[in-house]
Order: sequence, then structure tokens, then C-alpha cells
Amino acid sequence: MTSIAVCPGSFDPVTYGHLDIIRRGARVFDEVYVVVLNNSSKNPLFSVEERISLISEVTRDLKNVKVDSFQGLLVDYAKSVNAGAIIRGLRAVSDFEYEMQITSMNRVLNEEIETFFIMTNNQYSFLSSSIVKEVAKYGGKISELVPPYVEKALKEKFNT
Repeated sequence: MTSIAVCPGSFDPVTYGHLDIIRRGARVFDEVYVVVLNNSSKNPLFSVEERISLISEVTRDLKNVKVDSFQGLLVDYAKSVNAGAIIRGLRAVSDFEYEMQITSMNRVLNEEIETFFIMTNNQYSFLSSSIVKEVAKYGGKISELVPPYVEKALKEKFNT
């Protein structure tokens, strides 16, 4: 039986912290779908298509990783790809409270799908896409925060 997991997020943009979680999840599961949320309550810098392209480029060496997008309930998407697991990264205790609520709701919606939390590597515990965008906007150094391909895309967006 193939183990399939879904790793959801906004990935606006994908960071080394995200890649850490994706790579570690790809070592545990046979297939990992990295899915870009199309969250109408957020105003993203990159379009869904651009985020898919960025993630695809920086994960191309991971043969068991597929990149997709979705709208709606994550458990419905997971069911549609026969995933039995959701992978979520945790940076700090503050993340846990929010993630616990989401996980509890997902269990109510579909108790057959398990959520697995992966603690981020300590070097990325402060890292978020919002921080990366703020630093990039003002021309700050982001080479230690995102892959070169993503850094280039951010510089193009901000003309820096």
C-alpha cells in the first residue's frame, strides 16, 4: 500500500523552512502532494500559478513530490488524491495552538486522515513568508532564507 500525504500551505513564497518540511515528509511518505492554498482572505504577492512554478522548480529533485493547488476543504482534497495524511510544520508553541484547532476540525470532517506535525529545523524557526517578503521589499539579504530561484523571483516582483 502506498502512503500518500498532503503538505498544504500558502507558500507565498516558498522558503527554506517550507523545503525542510517538504524534504523530510518526502523521506517518510511514498508520495507527497504540496498543495498551494487559494485563500481568498489573503492578498498574495505571487499568483497561485507562480507559487506552483516556484515550488515545482525548487522540489524538482524530489521525484515523489507533486505540486498542485486547491480551494475548499483540505480533507476533501486529501481524499481526492487518496492521501491518508496531512503534513504540517511547526515553528513554535504559538503555531501549535492554531494547528491543533485545524487538526481537530479536520478530524471531525474526516477521521480517517491523520495529521503529522514536523518540527522545523531550529535554523528556520523564525522564518515565515511574510518576513521574507518584508526583507525583500526593502532590498535586504534573503539568500539564506529562500532558494536562489525564489530570490530572483522576489527581486523581480520588488524591482530590487
